Amino acid sequence: MEASPGRSCPLSYRYGAEVFAAPAIGADTLWIAGGLYGNRYALQALLEAHDAEHGDKALIFNGDFHWFDAEAREYELIDEAVAGYHAIRGNVETEIADPAEGAGCGCAYPEWVGDATVEHSNAIIERLRAAARASGRDLAWLAGLPMTIAAEVGGERIGVVHGDAESLAGWKFSQEVLATAAGLAEAERAVLRAGVRIFASSHTCLPALKRFPGGHAVINNGAAGMPNFREERYGIATRISVRAHADALYGARCGSLHVDAVALRYDVAAWEKRFLELWPAGSDAHRSYYERIVSGPAFERAA
Repeated sequence: MEASPGRSCPLSYRYGAEVFAAPAIGADTLWIAGGLYGNRYALQALLEAHDAEHGDKALIFNGDFHWFDAEAREYELIDEAVAGYHAIRGNVETEIADPAEGAGCGCAYPEWVGDATVEHSNAIIERLRAAARASGRDLAWLAGLPMTIAAEVGGERIGVVHGDAESLAGWKFSQEVLATAAGLAEAERAVLRAGVRIFASSHTCLPALKRFPGGHAVINNGAAGMPNFREERYGIATRISVRAHADALYGARCGSLHVDAVALRYDVAAWEKRFLELWPAGSDAHRSYYERIVSGPAFERAA
């Protein structure tokens, strides 16, 4: 049976392992933030953290930096800021700028995500497209962003993706899949096939860090612009560096590199107020996300 909008994955979202062969960015420290979701306060926290970083550094937005910013000026603010750094497009940016027929939000939601969430997301993307058009921002720039970036940190290759090793909207680097033995084994094969030390992803909204034999890893930052753990109201960014972070939430050593999850402690009261202005009670985003914004998801951080 043909997948419905919001659950389908367009063929144009797919790529092969060869895209990671030639690093386009080199730095001693790489910050990666996916799932900003139009949260201007999380953006401020991220840029302050990156600005405070010493030495040779780079910042990559790995998709879905737009989402809740469904008002022309709000959209413009986020878009302008991201354009000053490296970025790849997520399904959100892709379906704003160059919608695929029948893709809906382009999330390619798996079966464990309820139909109501899918319906709300398809409605959110429609409103976001209108805001993008009204903003006057260059949609050709958005459509032209790459789906992946290969980077080099400390002589090690990093694959930066939105979804997984094969698709912009893939879920193989999700917390749910990586919690299974089969999912872990497939992720390890993907790392080796691509020839990277680390894959850094986002898309699936819950964080994960899995280390494999030989010092390889997959890290998913969950969301930079929303809470990621129950009753813990901050976003998460990924930091990969030749130096450890002094205040990481958790991390791992991968060869000569330190891969860390870093909290983005944004102004939660100001963001809640702005979210309610944009998406009042009864709106699609409020129905899907407000509880997470104020209380976090039903996901515990390991002690």
